Amino acid sequence: MSDDSSDSDGQGRFASPPCYAGEIAPDYFDPLAVDPVQARDVARWRKAERIRLRAERMELSVASRKAAGEALTGHLRQVIKNRFDGAPGTVLSAYWPIKGEPDLRALMGELHAAGAAIALPLVETRFAPLIFRRWTPETRMVRGDWNIPVPPSDSPVMTPAIALAPLVGWTQDGFRLGYGGGYFDRTLAALKPKPFVIGIGFEAGRLTTIYPQPHDIRLDMILTEAGVRAQRDIA
Repeated sequence: MSDDSSDSDGQGRFASPPCYAGEIAPDYFDPLAVDPVQARDVARWRKAERIRLRAERMELSVASRKAAGEALTGHLRQVIKNRFDGAPGTVLSAYWPIKGEPDLRALMGELHAAGAAIALPLVETRFAPLIFRRWTPETRMVRGDWNIPVPPSDSPVMTPAIALAPLVGWTQDGFRLGYGGGYFDRTLAALKPKPFVIGIGFEAGRLTTIYPQPHDIRLDMILTEAGVRAQRDIA
């Protein structure tokens, strides 16, 4: 892995994984909400829940996190096999695990070997939709902002048909509590056609509600180590 850092041209261009969106846009709230005061109240509540859930996640033992990741990998493998026939020739957006997220890298390599095109999401322009750059097991990752590994700038940009979205929290009706910058929702709103989105998180992240706002987009499916926990009816 290279020790190179991504370059900034002074115009807001940089490379960062979307899980740092809260640091990039810490005061983000939905400007389209009907009631701005309510939107700010919800944003404050979500911030507190993110802090709580991320702290609990980091307190998991290495063995517990590994077991949960392996169980999640098994469930996701089955979903991709049953729903997408293994996804050969399909662009699938995954993620590079940090901050205690479930580690799906073994499955990324497995799907690549089976013919899927794996991409990783990046924030390369502040407040713009994410882009997705091609990843393979041979990709020589570089260090982006916060020293997080990212594909290099010469990796092809791709549009995913399946997107994995790491969760901090989730609800039974399919909403995701993310990292707070609004990037994933902004990206889903911009992608045409919209990918099939699978939220990936731990069972302990379950919430009764996230108090959905107009910008929140319900996911197609949510997976935890317990299996499929939410699923939209797709016509």
